[in-house]
Amino acid sequence: MSAGTTIKLSRDCAAIQIPVGTEVTLKTATPVDIVQTLGGTYTVHSMGGLFRIDGRDADALGLTPEPATTPASPALQSVSEQAVWAVLKTCFDPEIPVNIVDLGLVYDMGIEELPTGGRKVFVKMTLTAPGCGMGPTIARDAQQKILSLNGVEDASVEVVWDPPWHQSMISAEGRKILGLG
Repeated sequence: MSAGTTIKLSRDCAAIQIPVGTEVTLKTATPVDIVQTLGGTYTVHSMGGLFRIDGRDADALGLTPEPATTPASPALQSVSEQAVWAVLKTCFDPEIPVNIVDLGLVYDMGIEELPTGGRKVFVKMTLTAPGCGMGPTIARDAQQKILSLNGVEDASVEVVWDPPWHQSMISAEGRKILGLG
């Protein structure tokens, strides 16, 4: 499917309205244009606005859904900081084609061993603007992806506002993608 191709949804589909974060249902035969496909989600333009569709609903777009991931037993693998950072790099703001790490939204990450032998991961992140209604959606996406890592039993993703985000926090890779230098 090429960019700019309008397709009609093959079934009713859950979506999140961007940027307000409201859950909506896009009805069967609604025409949509896919504008971003990153991190296992789809940003579509329809009815004069943008919507985020989860990867599990890819079939409504005529695409193959991503297979569901289930966390493995904690005993199978120790969770590394590198693995957590890597999975966070698969999370995207649906309006910006840069992951939340390279966008400079992740302020802190830690791993704690639990009595069960599993791990709890703590993340503090921010958003590009305090009024962004997509914050809970992006944080939930990060939490779910962290929970998919082998050995993670619990994950906490907290949205914080101090220090305020600014463009200087974008990594060199993120700046390149955005054409900022």
